Amino acid sequence: MRLIAGKVLREFGEKHPNARASLGSWRTVIEAGTFATAQDVLRAFSKAKQINGVRVRFEIAGGDYRMIAAFNWRRQIAFVKFLGTHAEYDDVDAATVAQF
Repeated sequence: MRLIAGKVLREFGEKHPNARASLGSWRTVIEAGTFATAQDVLRAFSKAKQINGVRVRFEIAGGDYRMIAAFNWRRQIAFVKFLGTHAEYDDVDAATVAQF
């Protein structure tokens, strides 16, 4: 799967070093995988939650941070839509947020 907004992950990891390893692991799994549905993603990430048919929420660094990614299953593309603290996540609409 191809990742869009990989630069966002690097920049966030620079600001929040405790998230760096978790973001790197997430990126490795996404880029190495082929996912046809949100259920496929949920099988790869046990703590992820499906938001709708194309969006999934991920816990980063043990839940200190949250990330939302949207997927285009046909084109095999993952788009990072939100990455922030748990408190920042509470202030957004997970189904529509487009931070990047």
